[in-house]
Amino acid sequence: MSKAAELAALIGSQTALSNRNLIINGAMQVAQRGTSSTASGYGTVDRFKTEFAGVSVTQSQEALSSGSPYEDGHRFFLRATNTSVSSATSAFLQMYQNVEAQNLATSGWNATSSTSFVTYSFWVRSSLAGTYYINIRSLDGTLQNFSSPVVLVANTWKKVTLPIPGNSNITIDNNNGAGLFIGIVPHYGTDYTTSGHTADAWAAYSGTDITPDYSQSWTNTASATFDITGIQLEAGEQATPFEHRSYGDELARCQRYYAKVSGLNVHGKQYNSSTWLGDPQYPVTMRATPSVTTTGGQYSSIQVGTSTDKFYFSRTSESCYINDWAADAEL
Repeated sequence: MSKAAELAALIGSQTALSNRNLIINGAMQVAQRGTSSTASGYGTVDRFKTEFAGVSVTQSQEALSSGSPYEDGHRFFLRATNTSVSSATSAFLQMYQNVEAQNLATSGWNATSSTSFVTYSFWVRSSLAGTYYINIRSLDGTLQNFSSPVVLVANTWKKVTLPIPGNSNITIDNNNGAGLFIGIVPHYGTDYTTSGHTADAWAAYSGTDITPDYSQSWTNTASATFDITGIQLEAGEQATPFEHRSYGDELARCQRYYAKVSGLNVHGKQYNSSTWLGDPQYPVTMRATPSVTTTGGQYSSIQVGTSTDKFYFSRTSESCYINDWAADAEL
């Protein structure tokens, strides 16, 4: 039996063999912004936010050369490294992706039914042993929250698979906004947790009751590391093998949210007797009207307007051009 036939038998004839993974860049291949950053938020691996406060963290795209994820076909992972220590109750680190709502709405997951599931799977490793938590949040209507524990042995990769049921209180709009926050949390201080939190169940989101209390403190451990890769979210109660996509395919998906063009001079053309105008095209149609930043060149103004296909730059001089530019329409 061929690999495709084996996969079809595993996931059922009604499920597509491709486009199963609702997570973009789950193999951590694309890092348009760079491979290392000390900033909180989008800094390295595309579509993944490494967000923190009350602690200093370096996020980085790292290469894999061995280990279980490597044998699964993965060559990169996203790492968070603690570069300070903090016992503050407000300190936190979360690594997550916001999934576009319309991708969820049309995925085949009936989010309002407790008998309909999406399955979340990924590889994870921490230098600090302990119990960590998956956190999932619906972002339309009244926010709903779901957490689940992940027990890790120090410095050991673990494959996690979690079927997640729907709930009648979930709202997923069919639009280009953020529909679902989904990630894993190396640490929440006690400002965000309670000892009586109920895991593995949906409940209205409360910023002071996101997960149970953490028994270990990653943010208070010098040089602690936390690694993730192979992230997949798919409709159904059965996890399937990771959907490996080509770098070009994954890059194009990422560019819907963030596109960076480097090393290409774009020159303006004469628009009227006193103005030269340029109109660079985004590599793909973006999710929404982006913000545009440029580095280098000679121009007087950037005009983004409402277009998701291109922007304009202009100058009252024949010498009108831009060098590097980036367009950001992230969720």
